[in-house]
Amino acid sequence: MAGLLIAVVAALAVGGALVFEHGFGYVPCMLCLWQRWPYYLGAPLALFAALLAARGATGPARLLLVAVAILLAGGAALGVYHAGVEWSFWPGPTSCAGANAAPTSAGGLLAQMQNTRIVPCDRAAWRLFGLSLAGYNALVAAGLAGLAIAGARSPRPF
Repeated sequence: MAGLLIAVVAALAVGGALVFEHGFGYVPCMLCLWQRWPYYLGAPLALFAALLAARGATGPARLLLVAVAILLAGGAALGVYHAGVEWSFWPGPTSCAGANAAPTSAGGLLAQMQNTRIVPCDRAAWRLFGLSLAGYNALVAAGLAGLAIAGARSPRPF
């Protein structure tokens, strides 16, 4: 049941991000949005792996869990990268400084500029015990990647 647990926790992680975004008004930066993709892809794959394992198709279930582990390990790496940008260990992408928020046309330029909210990637909007959401994402994604590997290595993928 590793696949089922991974799918549920991945859905909760994305749901938590959406609660921060829509419930508390935290606007995600570009790196925050990128960090959701491993969950978007990994959760359905993990759920499918759980279904395959329940039907006795252990080989395909293992392969899917390995793919999920790779996706989530990449998500963990992206979370570490983003947290490092927030702590100024290294620079972030230039698009996180607002380059992607440039107006797209000359019509209504002033209105577009007033309504554009630039969300820099190098400032944590929220921290708990010193970790930002990017840091917590790195921990969750790494834990889920480890669970996917454990499930894939199990004699019968659980």
